[in-house]
Amino acid sequence: MKALFIGGTGTISNSITQQLAADPNWELVLLNRGSRTKDIPPGVRVITADIHQEEEVAALLADERFDVVADFIAFEPAHLERDYRLFKGKTKQFFFISSASAYQKPLSDYRITEGTPLANPYWAYSREKIACEDYLMKLYREEGFPVTIIRPSHTYAERSIPLGVKGNHGPWQVAKRLLEGKPVIIHGDGTALWTLTHSRDFAKGFIGLMGNLHAIGEAVQITSDESLTWNQIYSILADALGVELKAVHVTSDFLADTWEGDFYGSLHGDKANTVVFDNSKLKRLVPGFMATTRADQGLRESVAHFLAHPELQEEDPEFDAWCDRVIAALAAAADAVRAR
Repeated sequence: MKALFIGGTGTISNSITQQLAADPNWELVLLNRGSRTKDIPPGVRVITADIHQEEEVAALLADERFDVVADFIAFEPAHLERDYRLFKGKTKQFFFISSASAYQKPLSDYRITEGTPLANPYWAYSREKIACEDYLMKLYREEGFPVTIIRPSHTYAERSIPLGVKGNHGPWQVAKRLLEGKPVIIHGDGTALWTLTHSRDFAKGFIGLMGNLHAIGEAVQITSDESLTWNQIYSILADALGVELKAVHVTSDFLADTWEGDFYGSLHGDKANTVVFDNSKLKRLVPGFMATTRADQGLRESVAHFLAHPELQEEDPEFDAWCDRVIAALAAAADAVRAR
């Protein structure tokens, strides 16, 4: 069988690429700009192109047919409109990577199934994903376009550290603060339940849906069954670094009001909510699926990887200074109230 991945080297997709490359039943082709080639395993064919250059890509793929096409870098309906033009009649199954953040916020029930309504007034990213799903399902219903929609939640790998509050340059600055004995910010009171999924577990579920006729026309979430509080997640991180956790809890509203980035969307529209996923549908479609990497195990791997790779240790002085200002402002407010 033959698959085309658009992207294929990112946090979510790289593990799928690695596992699929080892499967003799699959021929894998990646289409991307070639900016990250060192992780591509032998035997995987790479077509170097920009998917946004539609005419060029159409010419490169003119004689190609695929059992599966998966676009890992589609974020708005226009991207899917292009994909439809490129792959109509050229694939037996088309995968769109949506997001579990598309589920309704606030949730009417913390237990999430694929039947949970899609509605997120807080985050434009999620609304774009919902619009993408609507577009593809209309094509499936009216034209039989063989779509499978995947909804990942917080998926991470060794080159990422899953956090709730971080700056624009990655997670290292939070780890650096911990190593320096400085306090770190946790949104809310840190007791909301959250689900972390290691990318190699996500890959097992994804590959099980590839070429699976029962998955066509379906939306499927792929997550771990493990739920942790944010306090637990940050405690695991501190323990992996061998330091004491000094946590400062700050309301999501305050964080969104004081940071120039989009904490309003990423917190109110996602990470500030308690989420527990029911993966019964995935397990029915992929018998035997189970996420086997516990969060403490995966986080320790990520920390060890960052410590061993200085090139990943990108500092973020702007975020660091903002953390200091937020923490100092809260302390000053508490002192002012006590003084009265």
